[in-house]
Amino acid sequence: MKLISIVTPCYNEEANIEEIYQQVKQVLANQPYNYEHIFIDNASSDRSLEILKQIAKKDKNVKIIVNTRNFGHIRSPFYALLQAKGDAAISLSSDFQDPPAMIVDFIKKWEEGFKIVVGVKKQSHEFLLMFSVRKLFYRLIGGLSEIRLISGFTGFGLYDKSVIDILKETDDPYPYFRGLISDVGFNIAEIEYIQPKRKRGRTKNNFYTLYDMAMLGITNHSRVPLRLATMLGFGLSVICILIALGYFIYKLMFWERFSVGIAPLVIGFFFFASVQLFFIGILGEYIGSIHTQVLRRPLVIEKERINF
Repeated sequence: MKLISIVTPCYNEEANIEEIYQQVKQVLANQPYNYEHIFIDNASSDRSLEILKQIAKKDKNVKIIVNTRNFGHIRSPFYALLQAKGDAAISLSSDFQDPPAMIVDFIKKWEEGFKIVVGVKKQSHEFLLMFSVRKLFYRLIGGLSEIRLISGFTGFGLYDKSVIDILKETDDPYPYFRGLISDVGFNIAEIEYIQPKRKRGRTKNNFYTLYDMAMLGITNHSRVPLRLATMLGFGLSVICILIALGYFIYKLMFWERFSVGIAPLVIGFFFFASVQLFFIGILGEYIGSIHTQVLRRPLVIEKERINF
């Protein structure tokens, strides 16, 4: 029998772990496959690890990776996916915003020959403002990217073993997973769903994590901001020369009556200063991305493995 790997990252999810385990088990009980359920704990400070160990003690299908510290929402899930030994691996969050029942739909598409099957959220029961911000982000990065990125794709999906092998070869210490999946080039089956609310507990996402994800996507898959800085800088320089020339001619024509005043100087100074700071920030993001790649630090460092 083929093996299906379910990969679930968790951090302080003591209220959800037991139920997500049970639901996955029920869903796969009716499938003609063996399975392993890999939990990677990102150094939780609550009872998450204790609960996981109790489950793993009773069920050898459950495997646990314990990180030495919190390695973040990007590195830890990606690392866990690379540890999957199944013929296909499914990434599933622990907060029930990725519906476990969709595992069946993913497997059906996989059996039809698709190597990548992803869930695409078209609607969400989360806070309307946050959903709107995320939607705007997908449009922005989709417009800037040099490849087609999937709008509404969060990483929830099924990936064939051949895809996982390709991801292992990328050797990226800080990967933008959503972009990597599109960059692989295989035909992708998209299954739409309505994202439910988080069942219990508090979300671990905040403004910084969302900003981090946005900047990672832009710097990894687009050079548009850098080129925009060059083009805008050239355009503003031309405008400044024309304005300066106009002021000079006007002053020569009306020497006694025309007074330039300090207002244009102040406004121009702050405008160009703000433009420069903005693009210095953009440049800094790209340099930071290069810096991360050059350091070549490991994705995570493991403290413990259970049932492997």
